[in-house]
Amino acid sequence: MFTKWLILPALFISLATGTAARAQGTPTETVKQTVDEVVRIVSDKEMKKPLNDKKRRLALKKTIGSVFDHAEMAQRSMGRHWRDRSPAEKKEFIDLFETLLENSYASKIESYNQEKIVYQKETIDGEFAEVKSKVITPKRDEYSLDYRLMNKGGNWKAYDVVIEGVSLISNYRTQFNKIITSQGGYTELVKKLRSKSDELKTP
Repeated sequence: MFTKWLILPALFISLATGTAARAQGTPTETVKQTVDEVVRIVSDKEMKKPLNDKKRRLALKKTIGSVFDHAEMAQRSMGRHWRDRSPAEKKEFIDLFETLLENSYASKIESYNQEKIVYQKETIDGEFAEVKSKVITPKRDEYSLDYRLMNKGGNWKAYDVVIEGVSLISNYRTQFNKIITSQGGYTELVKKLRSKSDELKTP
């Protein structure tokens, strides 16, 4: 059920840098600084040691969590069903969604294999921005990779990633809507997310 959309976080974050940095504070620089730090963590020989598994995971989660707005992503992934949730359910879902995302991409990016990212274009429209880029694998395969961000309190926060035309959040929304409307409702969605998150929990 969740295999396809769990692949996406692995692709959007398992990257190395491929171009020079732009001015600090731009959407592109926000993305680049995060990717740089992720690559530094997964490439650190000391961090790779088994005894540092938990330390490495915590460092990755802190770095990624500093730029990705998990609350915004959770709300968008629920779409029209968000307004039907109680305050307690919203908090529950945000926490569960964040844990699932963190565990899924933290477990995937540790298999980093010298992929490179080339930043191509940045577009800003008011409080929203999009950073277009492409990923180049060691085998020279290329994939389009676009980050969508919004400015919150003067900081650029990512709320979606589009890979080869596939929106991470739209993909989640389709899956979640199907479960809520025809496979058991919100309770069943929470159950499935919690089960998947447990499979990917931190070492």
